[in-house]
Amino acid sequence: MSKKLINDPDNLISELIAGMLSAHPKHLTTQGVTGRAIVARNGPREGKVGIVIGGGSGHEPAFAGYVGQGLADAAPLGSIFASPSPAQIVDAGLAANGVAGVLFLFGNYTGDVMNFAMAEEEMAKHGVTARSFVTTDDVASAPPDQIDERRGIAGNFFVFKVAGAAADQNASLQEVEEAARRANAATRTMGVALSACSMPQTGKANFEIPDGEMEIGMGIHGEPGIARIPAESADAVTDRLMTPIHSELGLMVGDKVAVLVNGLGSTTLLELYLLHRRVAEMLSDRRVEIHNSWVGEYCTSLEMGGASVSLMKLDDDLQAWLDHPCDTPALQIGAPRDPLIASAPNIPNPRSQEANSPTNL
Repeated sequence: MSKKLINDPDNLISELIAGMLSAHPKHLTTQGVTGRAIVARNGPREGKVGIVIGGGSGHEPAFAGYVGQGLADAAPLGSIFASPSPAQIVDAGLAANGVAGVLFLFGNYTGDVMNFAMAEEEMAKHGVTARSFVTTDDVASAPPDQIDERRGIAGNFFVFKVAGAAADQNASLQEVEEAARRANAATRTMGVALSACSMPQTGKANFEIPDGEMEIGMGIHGEPGIARIPAESADAVTDRLMTPIHSELGLMVGDKVAVLVNGLGSTTLLELYLLHRRVAEMLSDRRVEIHNSWVGEYCTSLEMGGASVSLMKLDDDLQAWLDHPCDTPALQIGAPRDPLIASAPNIPNPRSQEANSPTNL
């Protein structure tokens, strides 16, 4: 049985939300009857495409950590490793609505695909156009000729950032969706798991990795990877992760990339910096420039041990969107706008209310 600093597991998500709101009151609030829609205080505005990102809890700071000015307008929170419900997604979508349409962005998982599709239909009943875009950056989850079947993992960080920037620059819904598509096509991720995470309700590991072994390509919910092998050094693991990424992106001399070295929950920054050191060496040897790097926990899996490496191959537009200012609890780039802009003040939202009650939490 694992040890966790939690209270009643049945109240875990409501207490998580209360903690986020108390920690980031200038960034976040909730709206809607479900109480699960986290909304940017300074994000949605009239005439802007609404950006809604979401998925299960347990991946913090994804997804609510990226809600804020210049990035996502709202995020519905599902239970641990479970998709948000259609009602929770609709609450987020209506809160993000600025009469220019809403784009839902999420990883390519069956429950998410189904529930966001149902939410699209419900949004239409409220007169709001909503579209869905799934991230598919996980190289290990399907071969290149089945890329649409790949999972979305840590590389969704880049896709969310690009879509949020395009929307903040008042691009149309079609243009924002195309920006997300370009970012997704330019992003690849590979990960390695060293140890299991445990579910809060049971305290038991949700999979097993024997001592002295690691799994290449394991998913962020414990989905099987592509190889279980003896544990290797940081450099050897980085080489394994980078080889298919480099091959699929077709990196050439003079190319420019963004790098994300992401911890899965219990991997130290010391280890993550060792991985980045080797990533930088490999890119330098190929005369590929790193435009910017992020090292830390950006898409976790509770307390899973392990890490992933994501690269996005940049063009001028992707680089500009990546550099566009944003101000969220988990990511701040550049200077935020002034003054604060209230959430779509002139747009009726039939489900909207400040949700401080525990209803349906």
